[in-house]
Amino acid sequence: MAQRHEFSTRSSKRIYTGAIVSLRVDEVVMPGGQTAEREVVEHHGAVAVVAVDEHDRVVLVHQYRHPLGRRLWELPAGLLDAPGEDPLDTARRELAEETGLAAADWEVLVDIALSPGFTDEAVRVFGARGLSSVDRPDPVHEEADLEVEFVPLDEAVAMALRGDIVNATAVSGILAFAATRATGGQFLRTPDAPWPDRPSAFARTRVAR
Repeated sequence: MAQRHEFSTRSSKRIYTGAIVSLRVDEVVMPGGQTAEREVVEHHGAVAVVAVDEHDRVVLVHQYRHPLGRRLWELPAGLLDAPGEDPLDTARRELAEETGLAAADWEVLVDIALSPGFTDEAVRVFGARGLSSVDRPDPVHEEADLEVEFVPLDEAVAMALRGDIVNATAVSGILAFAATRATGGQFLRTPDAPWPDRPSAFARTRVAR
């Protein structure tokens, strides 16, 4: 078997750093010794929650997303932008803030690298059961217009397959939850399961500023 090429970065140039993303351009050594520029969007990373109630209904939120210019059906979700916060704690906080719900039982459904051709953005999607109501903080910005709906799981799957749900995290999480039913939950992971692709570069960038 031929030896695999080890890709290395010869140089890196920072182009932009904002509140949610940072853009850098890397000069990467390719097979044969030539180099090529690769644009990399660094991101905080995020978590999302497939919260399912005792009636087998998935909690969905309908929220405006400015880049697409319309409201999308999504899962409760949020950025990993609190330094050192555990992803499960972020998921618990976001579920409460967006829906006014807490959950007793948690597991990891699926980890997603959203577009690894140009960004390190990754999302961990949790499953949550045993729902109960909690106080919800006063929403701000887009969340002030957010609508919460309880949708039967089978209908949520149909919405994803019909193209009514196009958010990649929501599609992945809903289908992953449905798949765990078909496999008896044998591939579920504990909430503290290793997550090797959790983004870290953006946090280092912000510290260095």
